Parts: sequence; structure tokens; C-alpha cells
Amino acid sequence: MPAVVGFVKIVSTGGGSIVQFGDTVQVSPSSTSKTYAGSGSFLTGSLTNSNNAVSATNSVDPDIQDSTNVPNGVNIV
Repeated sequence: MPAVVGFVKIVSTGGGSIVQFGDTVQVSPSSTSKTYAGSGSFLTGSLTNSNNAVSATNSVDPDIQDSTNVPNGVNIV
């Protein structure tokens, strides 16, 4: 479905960012990452409250590969 996009201002993009306008079938980022954080670590806002008696973050990752992203121009057979 066509769309009309007005003025756009992109201030910053990172290496794995995707900027997309209009219709698309598939969007695939060029990089991935994993972040470990404890309970209440990513709270945002003015009046946040986190009551944690005991908090532990499980960072054990037995996977060999979490993502199938490969650099551009690399063919995996």
C-alpha cells in the first residue's frame, strides 16, 4: 500500500540500524548483540521503583550461534 512520507530528520544511526520507508517484505539487520542485565536495570522514567530482595542474572549461554547474520558478500554453503 503506497504511503506519503512528510519531512524526515534522522539524527543518528548505528552500524546495525535499519531505516526503512514504505512497504517491505523482509528487513534483516547486519549485526546482533546480546545484553545481560539484572532485575530493574532498564527502568526509565521519573518515578520508577524496583523492589528486589534477591536478584541474579543468568548469563550462561550454551548456544554455539545465536544469529545467522553474516557479513555482506559472504556466502555460506
